[in-house]
Amino acid sequence: MTAGLVLAAGAGRRYGRPKALVLRDGALLVERAVATARSGGLDPVYVVLGAAADQVREQARLGDAVLVENPEWATGMGSSLRAGLAALAATNAKAAAVLLVDMPGITPAAVARVAESAGPDTLRMGGYADRRGHPVVLGRDHWAGVAETATGDAGARAYLRAHAASVTVVPCDDVADDTDLDTPDGHDTPSAGTERLDRGPALE
Repeated sequence: MTAGLVLAAGAGRRYGRPKALVLRDGALLVERAVATARSGGLDPVYVVLGAAADQVREQARLGDAVLVENPEWATGMGSSLRAGLAALAATNAKAAAVLLVDMPGITPAAVARVAESAGPDTLRMGGYADRRGHPVVLGRDHWAGVAETATGDAGARAYLRAHAASVTVVPCDDVADDTDLDTPDGHDTPSAGTERLDRGPALE
């Protein structure tokens, strides 16, 4: 069983409001991310909240997704990743597929492709041309190590770099778009959570 872990705790300072509550194509970004995780075959789906957590609980239709609140969300994405993995430790999940709330171009097809047959020792990332990024699948055997090194906004970057030889990059650019929803005026960019293949993997 591969669980879904949606990181949706940020305040969206550059965007001007929490991205979880941004409406895009008729749905909130957090709703889209949860739906993508479910349609990609992930179960259970956990969502880490922080900024505007109460508003997300009130406004978002997330079904049976498990909501985890990160009181340290302001310290960066690393704390949300730690909170999510800690919550998932109580489940029987063999792996977790991490999705970022501000990447609506990640599709269920990409999730299913990267998470296929994942096990406790899996380390996989989506590949986009010369970049690697989300979704990122972390096998259960790696959760403790990721949590130890996830600080600030770097997420699992240090851990993935240290274990680069074990990371499998799964091409996804034919079924997904790794653009990071950056600003309200449409100046979106390739995700900050991606990195050139010749520089090693990142999860931010």
